[in-house]
Amino acid sequence: MSQRPVSRVLIVAAHPDDIEIGAGGAIANWTDEGIQVTFALVTDGSSGSNDPNMDTRELIEIRKREQQEAAACLGVTDVRFLGYPDGVLEPTIALRRDLTRIIREVKPDRVVITDPTTVLVVEENFHYINHPDHRAAAEAALYAVFPSAESRPIFRELLDEGLEPFHVNELWMMLTNHPNVVVDTSQQHERKRTSILCHHSQLPGPEAIQFVDQFDTMVGQRIGAAYAEEFRVMTFFYDPPPNSE
Repeated sequence: MSQRPVSRVLIVAAHPDDIEIGAGGAIANWTDEGIQVTFALVTDGSSGSNDPNMDTRELIEIRKREQQEAAACLGVTDVRFLGYPDGVLEPTIALRRDLTRIIREVKPDRVVITDPTTVLVVEENFHYINHPDHRAAAEAALYAVFPSAESRPIFRELLDEGLEPFHVNELWMMLTNHPNVVVDTSQQHERKRTSILCHHSQLPGPEAIQFVDQFDTMVGQRIGAAYAEEFRVMTFFYDPPPNSE
């Protein structure tokens, strides 16, 4: 895979804890390298409890605090909350506009999303029906990357906000059935575990993330590493004509 310098990364996910589980080790690698990382959480996390006594507004605030603590563990301080209702997310034009706005603000070289094509995950000892919010957030983010972020006629109202079109060079997709890049996260795995355990309301103890240890160990075996994360990566390098403005 050809590479260009990366100084800014934007990660878009549906729920608090999605990012840490899917890419916590890679993110720790990136921030240690001096890369600026921004998180964009699409939903408010309000469906993250079946406790009939849990107040929804309180849960939203709890999950925000947990997400900020988890991000800090990985060296991330820029965390954006879009506040869409959890559990009923749709890839609407409004959501695509919101994500396009963030892309044009942050100007990331790399955008990380969940693979929008993943419906079922069937691995050894790990079967998972992908949450529809994951796919909805990913679909909206995918089309925000292209065509919306780089096309001037789309969302003209963003031009009024001073947000010019921006071209993203790389798209990385987590929770994918078609990985083509494996990242060694062995040195960062404890930081990843710590970040995940910041989500106390969802994962109350170390035993709750055994599946993360098992999955990252399985991926690591593919490259001879103790732990690793896998991604589906696409590149869209664009060199404007020399006389372009």
